[in-house]
Amino acid sequence: MTIKTRPIEYQDEDDTLEACLAWDDAVEGTRPGILVAHTWAGRGDFEDAKARDLAALGYAGFALDLYGKGVRGSGPEECARLIRPFMDDRARLQHRMVRALGMLREQEVVDRSRVAAIGFCFGGLCVLDLARSGENMAGVVSFHGLLGSPGNTSGKRIKARILALHGWDDPMAAPEAVLAFASEVTAMGADWQLHAYGNTMHAFTNPKANDRERGTVYDPAAERRSWTAMRNFFDELFDEGD
Repeated sequence: MTIKTRPIEYQDEDDTLEACLAWDDAVEGTRPGILVAHTWAGRGDFEDAKARDLAALGYAGFALDLYGKGVRGSGPEECARLIRPFMDDRARLQHRMVRALGMLREQEVVDRSRVAAIGFCFGGLCVLDLARSGENMAGVVSFHGLLGSPGNTSGKRIKARILALHGWDDPMAAPEAVLAFASEVTAMGADWQLHAYGNTMHAFTNPKANDRERGTVYDPAAERRSWTAMRNFFDELFDEGD
């Protein structure tokens, strides 16, 4: 196994974006490609590591960039400023996610007919919006993602299968938000499932999360269980040749 990485620059609107592609050079031919959507802080070491982890599983990981090359949030105020334009304009967010999906499909190591996406926190919302937009892809996985409806996808049909991995005590996606999400994606015809982890808050996959007042706390058991759930989900998707 030889994990390789390289930066991928691409354009959207007037912004230059920079992703990180990871793949196992020992694998011959093409393989499924997986987008990795970042938290509100922007693409960083955490997302790049997830792309490499996916490469080690035999996929091509593509840690995408929503904000722009080198743009990162250094604290809550700056992260909130970066996320706001996309939360206020979900159509723009969906467009940028579709652009990233297109770039993933262009990579020579990727089987363009077998693609999926994962996302963390804000990135979880991003991959759910990608599914809501009706993109033809195998599936999406949201890790402690925000669940609120974008408001512009009514009448669309979700083609991607959905796996939502959720901390039941997440203050950013309370039980009523979970029920609303379930009703929404059911109405859109989705093949969906949700795993809820008890006594678990937001950001449970992030070892640096340790702010109980804000409801962001790392949970190693939930992290392990959620990654296993993702692996099983992808085994099902891609063993069937979707």
